[in-house]
Amino acid sequence: MSISMPSVVNNEKLQKYGSQLNQSLIHGIEALQGIAASDHPIGGRELSRILELDITKVNRMLRTLAYLGLVRQTPDRKYTSGPGMHILAAQSLYATGYIQNAIVPLESLKSFGLIVAMGVLWQDKVTYLYHALPGMNSVDAMGRLSYYPATISGIGLSLLSELDDDEISHLYKDKEIEGFPNGFASLMEKINEIRSLSYTRVETTDTSLKTSRTYTIAVNVGQPVYSAIALSGWIPQESTDELVAILNEKAKEILCE
Repeated sequence: MSISMPSVVNNEKLQKYGSQLNQSLIHGIEALQGIAASDHPIGGRELSRILELDITKVNRMLRTLAYLGLVRQTPDRKYTSGPGMHILAAQSLYATGYIQNAIVPLESLKSFGLIVAMGVLWQDKVTYLYHALPGMNSVDAMGRLSYYPATISGIGLSLLSELDDDEISHLYKDKEIEGFPNGFASLMEKINEIRSLSYTRVETTDTSLKTSRTYTIAVNVGQPVYSAIALSGWIPQESTDELVAILNEKAKEILCE
């Protein structure tokens, strides 16, 4: 299965930072992201096509990343995530307190019998740090889901609303957008609604639940925002304000723990 990634490079940001940016580092991060996002070991030639970079440059970056232990080479000379990447992920989660601070507030939300989730955004994808189905324990809820398109996620849309318009345009302008068949204008209409309300309510479909029509309510966490938490399931419109207030309280608890 091929992977799709927007470029890390945003032309507007390039103009802002100018010569301060290190293009080699940018390309190295893109290569690392390509390895992390792939659900199978990936070769240098395939990665060079995805990144639209010279194969010689990509192979040199992969060898450097392998030397650092951030990726590892498989017996068929392809590359996958290495122990260094896993250690960096674990260290960052521990140092920031993302999981430790969030567990008790998130656990308390299970009493509503809904999906409870917490996620972070990078580029056009959400990664769920916590995603608990009704009745699921916290151990199973952590790291259960990985890369997920932001535009079909309540958490993703909530976090996208924190980006500048030019950043959203860089990610989605003139492209097919999952969940928004009418294009970029309809996405921005939803983003502006979220900004106005200071929360997200979006209809979703979750095949793990008995009903096909579900809703996600999400609020952002942090100042500046670094993640979002959400409840998903059958949520009547009249319950929205109450659940938004509860989610906002839990967001404050996560910061204060």
